[in-house]
Amino acid sequence: MPAPLHRAVSLALLGCALSACQSSAPPPVAAVAAAPAAAVAPLPTGTGCGPTIARTQAIVDGNVKTGDLSAAVGTRFGADLSKAAGACAAGREGEAMSLLAAAKARYGYR
Repeated sequence: MPAPLHRAVSLALLGCALSACQSSAPPPVAAVAAAPAAAVAPLPTGTGCGPTIARTQAIVDGNVKTGDLSAAVGTRFGADLSKAAGACAAGREGEAMSLLAAAKARYGYR
């Protein structure tokens, strides 16, 4: 058998042998587990500066937990809300609501 023909036959046989090793089944699909839903605590209810500040803090905490807000920003926002809560606890509702509004505006909340 001449060398070029021998080489062609060898390649053809090798191709057939390799194709026999190929599986016709589709590759396995990795199962992707759905991310668990974040448990959302009920927001504080009521009127006045205390519940209003507490609702905002709960929303901020939820946003940090879900990753929508970085922990560092959540900490700074929480410190601002703490100042507002202190004013509220001291009976200075107007000042508390003003501090709350300023904090919400600073961090882009309504």
